[in-house]
Amino acid sequence: MNQPSNDPTTRSVALLVAALSSFLTPFMASAMNVALRDVGSEFSMSAVLLGWVGTAYLLAAAVFLVPIGKAADIAGRKKFFLWGVLIYTLASLLCAVAPTATSFIAFRVLQGIGSAFIYGTSVAILTSVFPPGERGRVLGITTAATYLGLSLGPVLGGFLTELWGWRSIFWMNVPLGLAILPPTFWKLKGEWAEAAGERLDWLGSTVYGVALAAAMLGFPLLPALPGIGLTLAGVVGLVLFIGWEARAASPVLNVGLFRNNAVFAFSNLAALINYSATSASGFLLSLYLQHIKGLSPQEAGLVLVAQPVVMALLSPLAGRLSDRIASRTLASTGMALTTLALVPFIFLNAETPLWIIILSLVVLGCGFGLFSSPNVNAIMSAVERRSYGVASATLGTMRLIGQTFSMGIATLIFALHLGQVAITPQVYPQFLASLKPAFAVFAVLCLVGVFASLARGNTRQ
Repeated sequence: MNQPSNDPTTRSVALLVAALSSFLTPFMASAMNVALRDVGSEFSMSAVLLGWVGTAYLLAAAVFLVPIGKAADIAGRKKFFLWGVLIYTLASLLCAVAPTATSFIAFRVLQGIGSAFIYGTSVAILTSVFPPGERGRVLGITTAATYLGLSLGPVLGGFLTELWGWRSIFWMNVPLGLAILPPTFWKLKGEWAEAAGERLDWLGSTVYGVALAAAMLGFPLLPALPGIGLTLAGVVGLVLFIGWEARAASPVLNVGLFRNNAVFAFSNLAALINYSATSASGFLLSLYLQHIKGLSPQEAGLVLVAQPVVMALLSPLAGRLSDRIASRTLASTGMALTTLALVPFIFLNAETPLWIIILSLVVLGCGFGLFSSPNVNAIMSAVERRSYGVASATLGTMRLIGQTFSMGIATLIFALHLGQVAITPQVYPQFLASLKPAFAVFAVLCLVGVFASLARGNTRQ
């Protein structure tokens, strides 16, 4: 069985490639947001079809994450990581030259599959290489790289789109992806396949993928009948999946990790709640700043960047602290700060000063920065080495489901308050009214998340 590496080169390379890959995918996602208008204009895409640019990517990543994490535990995490970077880079190249809207969305699906390979292995490799006493520090660095990607995405994405068009964002991803391959292939020594000999549960993987896709597609469509049908089908499918996995000889997802491991179960629940309560806040605030405050997209981006910048600065410190202080304490404190940061947004109106919004975003960044790295450290330290890939993939799935759920809440509240109309000055009162219940739901969710975080137990992690 592979043990943490004593080779300084292997450790350094593992941290380097994990940090680069952690930067790559969020940078792409956040940069893409500022280019959507130009993409829609070039391809003459409707608003619904344009929404599939992001949905197709998220859906593909979520559906494949857990099966790929398990397959990587069986066949080797380094091998799967390399395949992920190759697929992601190739998909970026294909997106850059896509001739039609349909082909572009298809290539975004391929990009999502590539990101699932990366998400399901990068943190697992890092956890395999570094011993428990150093994991918090390195996980903090990779978390900071994630937030750096989120911070630079809108700025560089807007710059590239303005100068060379939206396709340049994908062209930039190609050399970034290629830069990860040589050090991984030649310098990262090891394969890490502690579950070698087990079989991948193809039936369970298929049921899981179909059920998760139905639930993720259905929730944003609520309360319409198709949304209700898809969501119910997804929930029933996931219940069947859990029942099947409990009896499977080689489950793709060991449900015992949730049933018998409080740290793993409640840490993942806390992550799901945290992403559900925060992911749509940037979307809602961007609309508020541009429509109600009259800021340009660039000015709105500069306001919103306060949150990820603070997160990037604080995450390495929080990660180092989690090597010495129980993650339960740090993560729960971060979740409590996040709750406090969301409360002022409930009372947004046309006269709300910008400094209140910026200050709240700074506190939000502090809360998420304190929560994320220690929570990842807790999850990865709560499982055996043979399950690192599944644990990493499960955490990634919590993030993707949380992001979808968060946007679904925002979309549902918009549908109830605004209907299917564009946001124009005539409906600004209804738009402002919709922000109050949205942020109230997010704040309550986050408060519940504090108790979920505390419920993991009084352990070292």
